[in-house]
Amino acid sequence: MKPSAHTNASARLRGALGNRQMSMIAIGGVIGAGLFVGSGSAVRQAGPAVLVAYAAIGALAVLVMRMLAEMAVAQPETGSFSSYAGRELGPWAGLSVGWLYAYQWCITVGFEAIAGAAVAHHMLPAIPTWLAALVLMVALIAVNFARVESFGTFEFWFAMIKVAAIIAFLLIGLAAVLGALPNTSAPGTTNLLGHGGFAPNGWLAVLQASLVVFFSYFGTEVVTIAAGEAKDPAQAVRRGINSVVWRILLFYIGSITIVVMLLPWNSTAVTDSPYVAVLSHLGVPFAGTAMNFIVLTAVLSCLNSGIYSSSRMLHSLAERGEAPALFARTTRLGVPAPAVLAASSIGLLTVVANYFLPTTAVYQFLLDSSGAVAVVVYLCITVTHLRGRARLMRERPEALTVRMWAYPWLSLLVLAALLAIIAGMAADSGSRRSLLLTLLVTAVAVVAGLITQRARHPKNAAEPVHSRTLV
Repeated sequence: MKPSAHTNASARLRGALGNRQMSMIAIGGVIGAGLFVGSGSAVRQAGPAVLVAYAAIGALAVLVMRMLAEMAVAQPETGSFSSYAGRELGPWAGLSVGWLYAYQWCITVGFEAIAGAAVAHHMLPAIPTWLAALVLMVALIAVNFARVESFGTFEFWFAMIKVAAIIAFLLIGLAAVLGALPNTSAPGTTNLLGHGGFAPNGWLAVLQASLVVFFSYFGTEVVTIAAGEAKDPAQAVRRGINSVVWRILLFYIGSITIVVMLLPWNSTAVTDSPYVAVLSHLGVPFAGTAMNFIVLTAVLSCLNSGIYSSSRMLHSLAERGEAPALFARTTRLGVPAPAVLAASSIGLLTVVANYFLPTTAVYQFLLDSSGAVAVVVYLCITVTHLRGRARLMRERPEALTVRMWAYPWLSLLVLAALLAIIAGMAADSGSRRSLLLTLLVTAVAVVAGLITQRARHPKNAAEPVHSRTLV
């Protein structure tokens, strides 16, 4: 799988993304159907205590992204954490997590295509869901075949629409919570505590809801992958990752707080579409139509990000000889076209599956089979950081312009929390299937990585890359 000299000569990505585009890419990657639609199932599962799940997983995401920012600012690369894992832990780790991440985004592309098709069918019933999914896939593949600036421009405006929608929702919801809207009284704690209590299904249900929450947060790391095509990679990564904190507090925790304060957690409308349910409850005209448009925008954004992220990871793997050399090839516009097609393949197969199976069946299968991959990726980032930080402090302390807080204690705390979440998933029958599927895929990736590493470095296969280059 080692790239040829011709492939290397043509494997050039364009450094053309500006800081504004990079900031919005960071925002757009994390706001998708998982927030607007998937959050309803999390609320139904955990009740108002879902706020604890969003806050706890949000805190973990912030800490993991801080670790990633430290490594990415020190050395921005398109392969991001996959490249860092290969350097610090060994090529097997870089290959494993890189393929897992590409797989996760390929699945997400299919997931978002089905979610978007369902929304489009609801808005225009004459269009069958399989056709809507096909149109969405073809449109976003075309965007990713153009210059990287096209991806950045589309993602910028997709993210702007989503941010504007959430801010409007927060302002309307806050006015309702305070009783400042006409014909609306302040709900107080009625919905938070009055329908079985704050945690009506127990605290185990909160842990179970973490799977959906993890899936919702996944995507913030896209900005570190796009850094390889940024005009000012270090500054773009620093600004994008630093904005994670307020995005999580404002967009996720803020909006979910509005939902559980204004409506009973066990309302059917909340489960189906919490944001539409709140706006309809408040009498906002055309709430359903407006929110359907926002959800469709969020889906298009995540489709765009998913194809981009997966294709760039495949391109990075190919450049390191850990994926077929074909994926390293780029067009004259600097687009890794074969990698874009590979990244879109599962989404296109999902369109075929959606033609033969009910939309809900495909949607639920994709959600179940991909959620726990995020935990594995976060684990790899954490372990890579623990090793990489120690090495950087010895060899290049001047490169640590962004540092993880309270190292190594917070990093170790994150590691323990991620392991606890995996243990909780294993103990719960509802999430055990998803975890087992994830562990199976992970085992395949690790074995492939070890075999590849042994074949390429038979004498010192167990050593990390940096150890061999320093000898």
